[in-house]
Amino acid sequence: MNTATQPQEHCSVEDYLEGEQHTDAKHEYLAGQIVAMGGASDRHGLIAMSLAAWLLPHARRKGCQVFSSDMKVRIDHEGDSWFYYPDVALICDPADRESPYYRRNPCLLVEVLSPSTEHIDSREKLLAYRLLPGLHEYLMLRQDRAQADLYQRGSDGRWQHWRFVNASDALPLACLDAQPTLRDIYADLPELL
Repeated sequence: MNTATQPQEHCSVEDYLEGEQHTDAKHEYLAGQIVAMGGASDRHGLIAMSLAAWLLPHARRKGCQVFSSDMKVRIDHEGDSWFYYPDVALICDPADRESPYYRRNPCLLVEVLSPSTEHIDSREKLLAYRLLPGLHEYLMLRQDRAQADLYQRGSDGRWQHWRFVNASDALPLACLDAQPTLRDIYADLPELL
């Protein structure tokens, strides 16, 4: 979740990364501009952690790593850089360890939609994340109802969109060859099922 701040001078990637190590608040970096992130609701946290916990044993079997909202994803495109904090990131590339503070080559990224950030997650981040050459899947989860929107890159490089709304719907996550259901993801919020 992010909140726009007042216009500021262009910040270098190096200064941004250094600053993030010395602050209690998280900030995203958008081509030289720093944007403060707001706090998340209990529903937001429960959904993200439930999915991360479900993914973890599958990830370990495949040699992948699962990160929750504290690991940045770096996107470089046409001379600019962006750093986002996805709610969940799955990294399966063992060579993607150049920095302890960010990853460049996720296989799966997940955002739990908040009312204040839904437009950013479903537009800006959808476009930005798709620039990552190794990204296979982008999953958006609603917190006001059990709903998942899964974008998957096909073998031909084209993206397909799938929507899941039934509690028993299984999400075919190709990165792990695993299929959590909406019931698994929303287990701590039975009122949404």
